[in-house]
Amino acid sequence: MKGENIKFLIQTDDKKGLISHITSFFFNLDLNILSCQQFTNTIHQQYFMRICLDAADLTFSREELETKFSALAKQLNLNWSVHYSEDITNVAIMVSKPTHCLYDLLERHREGYLKCNIPLVISNHLDLKYIADQYDIPYVHLPISKATKPQQETQVVELLQKHNIELIVLARYMQVLSADFIDKYPQQIINIHHAFLPAFQGANPYLKAYERGVKMIGATAHYATKDLDEGPIIEQDVERVSHESTPQNLKRIGADIEAIVLARAVNSHLENRVIVTGNRTIVFPETSA
Repeated sequence: MKGENIKFLIQTDDKKGLISHITSFFFNLDLNILSCQQFTNTIHQQYFMRICLDAADLTFSREELETKFSALAKQLNLNWSVHYSEDITNVAIMVSKPTHCLYDLLERHREGYLKCNIPLVISNHLDLKYIADQYDIPYVHLPISKATKPQQETQVVELLQKHNIELIVLARYMQVLSADFIDKYPQQIINIHHAFLPAFQGANPYLKAYERGVKMIGATAHYATKDLDEGPIIEQDVERVSHESTPQNLKRIGADIEAIVLARAVNSHLENRVIVTGNRTIVFPETSA
């Protein structure tokens, strides 16, 4: 297990002694702490921690570690999850016709910047098959209409289950997923919205931005929920524009922002740096561990 690590994500009501209790627990198990990130929300009195351990020090089973930590969690009333870096996440990418986000994700994956498996790309159009072919990734074409939406989503779910998909990335998939579909994958669907939410929700945000005369445009990556474009935000970015920018200029500039923001959000999720709390997220900064 050399070079591997174990990450615990923890949230609870803030109280004295949390850091001492948690770090002492791992010390007493002879586990080396590689990094410890924390945040206290003083408005709501909530505490969040991401603690990374050297897996090389684990001399007993995962099950035993989790059982021991469960006892501490019960004592301290912790909500927690644990993640092992040797477990590589299976990711499905869903697309329609825009190319930029798909190209960016697949290239980052090939270069090793996104540590995951991508067993398939799913689309309601055939237009982007040539891109998946360039990266030797299977491309599944599942057309959709209003009448066939339930059947198409059933086919998608069957594919996701077959490939043990743990994260779904909507890389400009221009279809609204049903509530039933989203319920099956809570906090496992990342969408990129081509606007700086909560402004300009829904379709044609660049035209809306042009008509409003904005002086900056942006993109937002968020977890998909039943409420369109209102899920917990993971990542955002913006770029300044001017009165001279046309809707087409805004769309071109926005495409670059979308690709960067989506990649950052996916990477944060893959590296287990995100804790969802209500409709907000705590996203810990990237570290070497």
